[in-house]
Amino acid sequence: MAGGGAPVPVPSGEEVHWIETIRDSQGPAGLTLRFRFLAPAIGGGSPVSQEAAEADMQALCDGFALPRVPDVGPRPAQIVISLSDRLVPFGETDDEAVQYFEAYSIEDGACVWELF
Repeated sequence: MAGGGAPVPVPSGEEVHWIETIRDSQGPAGLTLRFRFLAPAIGGGSPVSQEAAEADMQALCDGFALPRVPDVGPRPAQIVISLSDRLVPFGETDDEAVQYFEAYSIEDGACVWELF
């Protein structure tokens, strides 16, 4: 699993690192791109609020994920942004991990939040 690269700026100012992008993954809406991020501050004794994490995920979709959507080939129907306080391999569970997930559609060049 990748991760640990340069921090990706987010509105909360917390340290967030890109882990990986999973392509060609079918979600309920069709082709889905999943952008996974390590965000240690969402866990621990003094975690970032869920509201701050939601704002960070919107910023990650708009500023990080959307510019990385390929211009060639099928367009994804959905982008999923996930934050985790520790590295958890995709598809596996960790009862100790704090994780947040948000789904977005792409409309008029912007990420639009969807009920996940």
